[in-house]
Amino acid sequence: MKAQWFNSVDQIGEAKWQAAIGDTQYPFAQYAFHKALEQSNSVGDGTGWYPEYLFVIDDDDEPLAIAPTYLKTHSQGEFVFDWSWADAYQQYGMRYYPKRIWAIPFSPVTGPRTFSHLDPKGEDLGFSHLYPALAELMTQANQERHFSSWHLLFAKEEHANLLAANQNLLHRISCQFHWFNRDYQNMEHYFSHFSSRKRKAARKEREKVIAQGVTLDRKLGCELITEEIDFFYMCYQSTYAKRGQQGYLTREFFALLAETMGEQILLVQAYKDGEPIAVSWCFFDDHSLYGRYWGCMEEIDSLHFEACYYQGIEFCLEKGLQHFDPGTQGEHKIARGFEPVFSHSIHNIEHEGFREAIGRFCEEEAEAVRGYHQDTRTLLPFKQDDSRKED
Repeated sequence: MKAQWFNSVDQIGEAKWQAAIGDTQYPFAQYAFHKALEQSNSVGDGTGWYPEYLFVIDDDDEPLAIAPTYLKTHSQGEFVFDWSWADAYQQYGMRYYPKRIWAIPFSPVTGPRTFSHLDPKGEDLGFSHLYPALAELMTQANQERHFSSWHLLFAKEEHANLLAANQNLLHRISCQFHWFNRDYQNMEHYFSHFSSRKRKAARKEREKVIAQGVTLDRKLGCELITEEIDFFYMCYQSTYAKRGQQGYLTREFFALLAETMGEQILLVQAYKDGEPIAVSWCFFDDHSLYGRYWGCMEEIDSLHFEACYYQGIEFCLEKGLQHFDPGTQGEHKIARGFEPVFSHSIHNIEHEGFREAIGRFCEEEAEAVRGYHQDTRTLLPFKQDDSRKED
């Protein structure tokens, strides 16, 4: 097995990239996704995101796997927050940036972070042992260039646990809220698992949107016209503008994805008096729906819950998808049936003193996260006798 670094998807080429990842349907593994990031200038010069893909080949020079990493000159768009770590480095006159992240840019979605045709679903525990090998390569590369750290973000639990066996690597957990399809036939069957009070509240919430004159439809990315992409992008930017920020991704990024990955993109569009007022953008594969972006041009009571959650659940039920990852944060998801799950990251901190201090922080944080996870499970809307396994 051999490995080589590339700083552009073009240097690898679509044929070799797709040969490496094989039959995986995971949208964030696809060549088209990473190509769109680069081609649209959403990553690269001036963005603080500099691609360095670790491309693995076997002894016969056949593509084996790809690990997406990025050199970062800031901590924006990662969703595993280390600003305080960077501040501590600065206070001691040390350099935290650039650092390396092993992640999907702008995407707090749990999944494999090494894509291979040998393990298209990212579930083969035998193949998982490639993770420690690649981690060692990243550590060596960082040491050669005197980088402060590398960070594996939103890894699958089994991959994180495997790496955490190395005492020099720090394991950090946080809490998200995901939906799981427990053989629900339709929305009514799903709501029948709610307690009576929570079921009435959910139905009333959906009815409230309709009563305000709002209609919704669902459309695949390949069906979008230019005006719909324009409206989505306006909504996307408006979400950031309300916080005094600007969205990380360019319009061209979304237009390219609609063209090259349209069969794996779902848009939920909301209308009032025949005019579009809101939209949410999701990705999906043969197992999961991934909610990513939302924006609105008119505030409508409960529309966010309908467009971002209930419509997504309906889509999962129609397509037989087993899981809905709607993104990070958001306790409001609990009342709609999204269950608390742990997300995992692994951190390599080169400086021994900082590694020890950050390790203590991660341990203390994990204790609080576990308590929060347990507390939020008591808030789920399901009937008390509706047994639910931990995911």
